[in-house]
Amino acid sequence: MTVLSIIRDCLDALLHPSARYDALTRARHRAFMAPRLLGSLAAFAAFPVYLAMRGAPSAIEVAAFAWLIAPILLSWFLSRTGRYEGAHVLSSLALAGLIMAIAATTGGIESFAAVWLVVVPLEAALSASRRVAAFASLLALSCAGILILVSQLGWLPGDASAAERGVLMAFGVASATLYAAGLAFGAESLARTSVALLSREEDRYRLLARNMSDVISRHQRNGAVQFISPAVESMLGLPVAQLLGHGLFDRVHVADRPAYLTALSDAARGDVRSVEFRLRQEKAAPERGQVDFIWVEMRCRPLELDPGRQNLDRQDLDRQNLDRKVMGEVDVVAVMRDVTDRKLGEQALDQARSAAEAADAAKTRFLATMSHELRTPLNAIIGFSEMIAQEHTLMLGAAQRKEYAQLINDSGQHLLSVVNGILDMSKMESGNFEIASEPFAPRASLMHCCNLLALKARENGIDLITDAPQDLPVMTGDPRAFKQIVLNLVANAIKFTERGGQVTVNAAVSGSQLTLRVSDTGVGIAPDDLKRIGAPFFQAGKTYQRRHEGTGLGLSIVKSLVALHLGELTVQSRLGEGTAVTVRLPLVYTPPQAKTPEKAAENKIATLTPVLRQEPHDPLQDQLQDQPALVKKSA
Repeated sequence: MTVLSIIRDCLDALLHPSARYDALTRARHRAFMAPRLLGSLAAFAAFPVYLAMRGAPSAIEVAAFAWLIAPILLSWFLSRTGRYEGAHVLSSLALAGLIMAIAATTGGIESFAAVWLVVVPLEAALSASRRVAAFASLLALSCAGILILVSQLGWLPGDASAAERGVLMAFGVASATLYAAGLAFGAESLARTSVALLSREEDRYRLLARNMSDVISRHQRNGAVQFISPAVESMLGLPVAQLLGHGLFDRVHVADRPAYLTALSDAARGDVRSVEFRLRQEKAAPERGQVDFIWVEMRCRPLELDPGRQNLDRQDLDRQNLDRKVMGEVDVVAVMRDVTDRKLGEQALDQARSAAEAADAAKTRFLATMSHELRTPLNAIIGFSEMIAQEHTLMLGAAQRKEYAQLINDSGQHLLSVVNGILDMSKMESGNFEIASEPFAPRASLMHCCNLLALKARENGIDLITDAPQDLPVMTGDPRAFKQIVLNLVANAIKFTERGGQVTVNAAVSGSQLTLRVSDTGVGIAPDDLKRIGAPFFQAGKTYQRRHEGTGLGLSIVKSLVALHLGELTVQSRLGEGTAVTVRLPLVYTPPQAKTPEKAAENKIATLTPVLRQEPHDPLQDQLQDQPALVKKSA
């Protein structure tokens, strides 16, 4: 262990606890105590030698040597209290007092000791405090003024010869120069230590900034970026230089810019704010696909002055921070984090919640609809069968028994159509509905369906017009599904058209597609309901105020069948004016190629999904269910 290490360990043992945890403060305390202790000890060691060479000392010499105990007391004061500035103030007073005592007995302002007054503010400069340096400067000037004054008044002794004064002045200048040189080296050592510590701290913060996934930035109150950490390059795919100034603000989504600026403005006024906004990426992140914007969470707070960096005490620091806030000059430090995954999760959760709510509403609609659609034909079946069972008591004739049997059969057919509609819809949603593709004549199927419903249209006082060219080509598809589509659409049109209205069925070939259009002059559909037309069990209007019978599966089944045939369905309607439903089917149905059974199931579900999530209705069910006479007679 070297002598310097031993001395440093001894000095560290004398340091106040408050100075042991900061390297710069520890170096300053050590630099204050080391020269004073060593100088005092050296002076005391040289005092016997001085006495041996000089002989009996004078009173002023004894006082000067006795004054050398002051640095030891100052070091003890700093070690006990840790008040670095106070120790420098006391040191300035002690040095100035010693200089004044020597100068007062050796010629006043002309004394060799007067030169040492220059050293007083230089020594105080090591305190790194403006107040201490100003105090030391005023103290040195005051001492010089006092010496000048008493010298002019002739109050000081001047018995030294010119030769002695020259020697003493040379000694004073040389000693003051050496002491000032020591102070200069001490100041340089402290400056080097400060630079090294600052560089080490900057390297540490730079390492953190480069390796943190969060982005650290410094903003002006208007949002201009003064500094932003390199982590933003991986977040946005842009170099830091392009995001300085207003480069970051230009990439904030237009709708989120007010919230972004408001958060920075509030933080500049002293509040801590958190805001979420969207930032435009230079290129999309590959793990999320082609995404232009990412969601970012930014937490911002005012940037206050650092007392260690600004060389300010607590009161000056608080005062300057307050002045900067009042003047609106406070910068803002922000930490930004990519929260796109969390936002996508929240959106998926919202969608799942909406889907669950829609499923619950569909269940409610299903129960409300089925409770009526199933109970009515069952009541008719039970009622009329009981009447037939009691034919002897009721004295029923053959004609009445035949009528009741027909009503029971019609009610059973209606009930069967309701169940078939539900089963068909279930098959389509599960992807188990098979398309039996074969060539058939669409015009013949269309005319057959219209003929089936012609009687119903006449009973309701509605004109059913069919426009199908004779030269409609043969198409390939599922003829049963095609008939179900036509029956559902025409039956719905008749059902929702008032007496005296008109239903028109048009068929034409457009390119490689067959276009089927069913229009009516009925009640129409409200815009809000039009968005949901085709959803399973949905019926326009309120569930408990329905004017028409039906389960609400007809149009849903139509949409699903059209989707299975790779066709298109559009609905146009205006409330009170009528509705037009257009179906486009390929003339040649080509089933999707499936390399594996699993892939086939995926394709089928993918084909059905966009349709099943829109809206529904039923075909044969409406044709067969529309037997109001049965219900009325059973009642």
